[in-house]
Amino acid sequence: MQINGSEIVVECLKEQGVDMVFGYPGGSILNVYDALYKHKEEITHILTSHEQGAAHAADGYARATGKVGVCLATSGPGATNLVTGIATAYMDSIPMVAITCNVTLPLLGKDSFQEVDITGVTMPITKHNFIVKDIKDLAATIRKAFSIARNGRPGPVLVDIPKDITAAKTEYIKEVINQNPVYAGTVSEKEIEHAISMIEKSKKPYIFVGGGAILAEASEEVRAFAKKVNAPVADSLMGKGAFPGTDSLYTGMLGMHGTKTSNFGVSECDLLIVIGARFSDRVTGNAKKFASHAKILQFDVDPAEMNKNIVIAAGVTGNVKEVLQKVNEKLSQQEHKEWIAKIEAYKEKYPLSYHKEVLSGPFIVEEIYRQTDGEAIISTEVGQHQMWAAQFYKYTKPRTFLTSGGLGTMGYGLGASLGAKCGCPDKTVVNIAGDGCFRMNMNEIATAVRHNIPVIQVVVNNHVLGMVRQWQTLFYEKRYSATVLNDAVDFVKFAESMGAVGLRATTPEEFTNCFKEALTLGRPVVIDCQIDSDEKVWPMVAPGAPISDAFDEKDITEK
Repeated sequence: MQINGSEIVVECLKEQGVDMVFGYPGGSILNVYDALYKHKEEITHILTSHEQGAAHAADGYARATGKVGVCLATSGPGATNLVTGIATAYMDSIPMVAITCNVTLPLLGKDSFQEVDITGVTMPITKHNFIVKDIKDLAATIRKAFSIARNGRPGPVLVDIPKDITAAKTEYIKEVINQNPVYAGTVSEKEIEHAISMIEKSKKPYIFVGGGAILAEASEEVRAFAKKVNAPVADSLMGKGAFPGTDSLYTGMLGMHGTKTSNFGVSECDLLIVIGARFSDRVTGNAKKFASHAKILQFDVDPAEMNKNIVIAAGVTGNVKEVLQKVNEKLSQQEHKEWIAKIEAYKEKYPLSYHKEVLSGPFIVEEIYRQTDGEAIISTEVGQHQMWAAQFYKYTKPRTFLTSGGLGTMGYGLGASLGAKCGCPDKTVVNIAGDGCFRMNMNEIATAVRHNIPVIQVVVNNHVLGMVRQWQTLFYEKRYSATVLNDAVDFVKFAESMGAVGLRATTPEEFTNCFKEALTLGRPVVIDCQIDSDEKVWPMVAPGAPISDAFDEKDITEK
């Protein structure tokens, strides 16, 4: 069957099971959009307000569903507007395919109107990228892009297609595609046996779970492993929901804003078992002093992560779901009653706390948890509100916490929440943002209204760039350089001007009522929550300090 390149793009998307894409049209990609118009009953296109919003929406869709997210953009500025979203997905290993269209082949490399070498631009932030210069290669390239994006350690892939390739015709033969992720490697039995030996010899083991456990769909295996090892469990920001936050073995997040229990426990353990985590600097603190009393055993799909940031004693390379299945099958039941009792004592001595007499970030997050019964999908922007969302919402399932962990992208969460709601329409989806983050991409509220995507946008509004201000307070002698947002922006009026519902809360009681109302409306809602400018995230580890030096408000007061 002879069809043109734009039809091949659409047919290849259908082969991959794609029924939703996020994007913004333009001159170079017009042929593809014309083909999408003809197939609009099969593939829904969500027109975002900005290409960055499209990339974040595709990312959020992928994180929430486990499928490959797809975004589209035209050449030049359209393509470069995807870059932050692509980098966000790359840092967090999210499967995404970005399709851009470029100027025609004769115009490439001539500084033509809206021409950018987008494959050159995105080479460092994609798992792989392509430019298709022969129509006969188009279908195979798109298929390869999806395979690369979803298999092994996932990540974003970009396919750039010159406009004349989308118009040219060639023979297309449909293929049946395996849409399930595949890990081609084999797990070493010798590595498994060595790992089991290390676990059985340990007296004080600790388990640290990262985002890789979620990407591998290994949550059930993680839970079974924790019970069999009988060890406390901490998680990274990306690992939220891989192990239930309500389980008695759970001790909270590890690292800069981790719990004292997790930070002290990992600093004292004799074996740290790391599942699908890459030892981010925000987790390790001073790397030379991280888990200094422990041997480190790492399970990871990517051998490049072994000994990259932290020197380990041993590792097992492979899909962590398969690794854990093998370990769980062979490992005998372990008991560590004295160690567990010590960690329980830490949990009682160092609980997370906050001032409950005023409206605050922690109260907002706990109230969202209460009213959603812990069943919502929570997305966030980046900053104080992000940490509160990680600390005070108990995630019991994977793919329910969507946040930019590696790149730390302000402006990520709203687009991600739209993608998550499109992918999981029966779920309540809440984006928690600071006022600084929200204004970066708040134009996507128009997208929510245009497509009737009923997300709830909670703005934790402290009128400052909260996390930067916190650092300025603690480490820069309160020199608040460019962090005070003393303007007249009214988020309620903004929401109403976009066609959404705008609500405002200044007290705990008002927020309780506002959120309760938002849950009943079935419309995009923005809740402006006014909190104190100097509220801080506790505990905290100072930059360059070991995580065992975690301190909180009480420690500062006592000093």
